[in-house]
Amino acid sequence: MMEPAGITASFRGTIGRFSLDAGFEAPARGITGLFGPSGCGKTTVLRCIAGLQRLHPGFCSVDGDVWQDDESFRLPHERPIGYVFQEASLFPHLSVMRNLLYGARGVDIARGEGEIRFDEVVELLGLATLLDRSPQNLSGGERQRVAIGRALLSQPKLLLMDEPLSALDRLTKDEVLPFLERLHEILALPVIYVSHDMAEVERLVDHLVLMEAGRVIASGPLTQLQSDPALPLMKARDAAVSLDAIVEHYDAAYGLASLSVAGGKFVVPAPPVAVGAPRRLRVFAGDVSLAREKPLQSTIVNVLPARILAVTAAGEYEITALLGLAAAGDGAKLLARVTRRSWELLELREGIDIYAQVKAVALVPGPDSSAG
Repeated sequence: MMEPAGITASFRGTIGRFSLDAGFEAPARGITGLFGPSGCGKTTVLRCIAGLQRLHPGFCSVDGDVWQDDESFRLPHERPIGYVFQEASLFPHLSVMRNLLYGARGVDIARGEGEIRFDEVVELLGLATLLDRSPQNLSGGERQRVAIGRALLSQPKLLLMDEPLSALDRLTKDEVLPFLERLHEILALPVIYVSHDMAEVERLVDHLVLMEAGRVIASGPLTQLQSDPALPLMKARDAAVSLDAIVEHYDAAYGLASLSVAGGKFVVPAPPVAVGAPRRLRVFAGDVSLAREKPLQSTIVNVLPARILAVTAAGEYEITALLGLAAAGDGAKLLARVTRRSWELLELREGIDIYAQVKAVALVPGPDSSAG
């Protein structure tokens, strides 16, 4: 029987004192994030997918191609993967050009062989001015971009990234993130991205695999897992939702972009952005307040009709409400964190219609924005 298209992985076993029992399915396009606290097994799962760690029973298939099952096991060099580690691990005696070409061994670049072209990678990762330099003369962000390029030029069917930004400081992370966004936008290559930084996940990931103590506790679209009352993300102090939006209008006089999401619209301060461009918004639960009636005059620009869909406690004195935009509550999901006192004074409850007052909305920088 033909395996379904997509990525299917399941590994169970014990490594020393660590027990792993993790399985998930993910799309064969876009970025899938493995997220969870340090020590939960994210890197072990990645190593199993790469064939660097063998557990039995185990199963791994990518787009219908079985790499491991009960009867077979492909060695790491037999798996068409690119692997980017926390440290760039470039060859210090080779130039940037030769480091990149090392990844393309067996591919005749002069003849244009391979689906991922050398010139494309150089342009995608902004490496043109670095080709003749030694890795020792590169910044941390430049080294990591070269490492990503080397992995891409190996013509992988799957790119594995193990916390590739964790060794970088915040400014250098912000330098590299736009290149990862461009990779996501331009290449159809599926990526599995390990991180314990939710800000990275919210910026890059489409599909999320949530791990805890060696097990997968949830797997699905990022927006779905962020707004699931049964999962820890909604209960976290920095709980937020990510919204996929489309730019409808840009007001250059005030520097404001109008973006539509399912069931509503947001007006957000932004650098110039093209109408029709897809963008991701991030809204923190603490930046959303609730009103029983629509405010007549307010400095809060984004006031949207919504319905309270679910409620969960956020500590002893606070409540987190799951909201659905639009009068019927069937639009995009928001979270609102309010005090228990305000909740009781306004007689709020599940199922009622309210107005969500969004005090702040973060526009995630995109490939064609000045922030990127």
